[in-house]
Amino acid sequence: MSDTDDFRTLRATGIGSMPGGDAREAAKTVTGTFAGGEGMPHLPELPARGPGADMVGRTAGLLVDVHAQLEPSGWRTADRPGRDTRRAVSWLREDLDALEEFTQGYRGPLKVQAVGPWTLAAALQARGGEACLGDPGACRDLAASLAEGLRGHLAELRRRVPGARLVLQLDEPSLTAVLTGDVRTASGYRTYRAVDRQIVESALREVAAVHDGPVIAHSCAPSVPFALLRRAGFAGASFDFSLLTERDDEALGEGVEAGFRLLAGVVPGTDTALSDPAGSVMRVRTWWRRLGLNPGLLPEAVAITPSCGLAGASPGHARSALAHCVRAANSLADNPE
Repeated sequence: MSDTDDFRTLRATGIGSMPGGDAREAAKTVTGTFAGGEGMPHLPELPARGPGADMVGRTAGLLVDVHAQLEPSGWRTADRPGRDTRRAVSWLREDLDALEEFTQGYRGPLKVQAVGPWTLAAALQARGGEACLGDPGACRDLAASLAEGLRGHLAELRRRVPGARLVLQLDEPSLTAVLTGDVRTASGYRTYRAVDRQIVESALREVAAVHDGPVIAHSCAPSVPFALLRRAGFAGASFDFSLLTERDDEALGEGVEAGFRLLAGVVPGTDTALSDPAGSVMRVRTWWRRLGLNPGLLPEAVAITPSCGLAGASPGHARSALAHCVRAANSLADNPE
């Protein structure tokens, strides 16, 4: 089975982040829930461990020839790798060790996440304290550095889990704000100029091209630019289903017909009572009917995930939420109408 075939039959997965600081427990939970053919396991992220385990610091540790250090105002570029980068690299190595331990003999899809180039440019500060987003040259350098770092990271995962067919997820929660000019400057009194859509698309395409398998984007923000992502070569998008509006229907309908996979976040990511599995996907069925698409295609087009990362959940809810994604996805497949 090819990477693309795995992706087309995907029913459920997690977003990335998990609660707590125990890498082995997180890897055990994720692989135990998804590695039995019920979904797609992923490399867990544990931001509660502190700086370097957060999404920006973790990805900064992957960059090649671009270094970062943590300042009171956030992550900032630096002349050389320091303690903060070494900590990020150490946390990631610990996560990879744990994943490798619990994927011995595993064959199947495996997802890995990193911050995408535009959210990274909006979050990482240049040495003057403003975001790299305000400097087109810095944005280009970041995208190239991230692409090179991801090549090495994916190669490391292939070595550690040789039976895995990798899916790359780029986390882009700031992408819409980058496109609309809503990212605030360091002072908070103004915003950075909107970045041209063609430039945004080009950088996304450059980074996505490092992987010869499926690449998806994830955003929990409203107004995800689905059409732009598809043009940039992404195979799908992960999003908070509750934020969809009728304005998204055309882009999503066209995407589905072109094979663009939707990872619908419908299971609460924080401690909230879970409905029955069929109830969790009822809105998905209703939305699908609104689009006027063939019900039989629904399980092939839509996979089920939590609404966003699970870092803010209790360990118990995180385990329940991931298991609920599998049950809800099976309900959708068994009764798409």
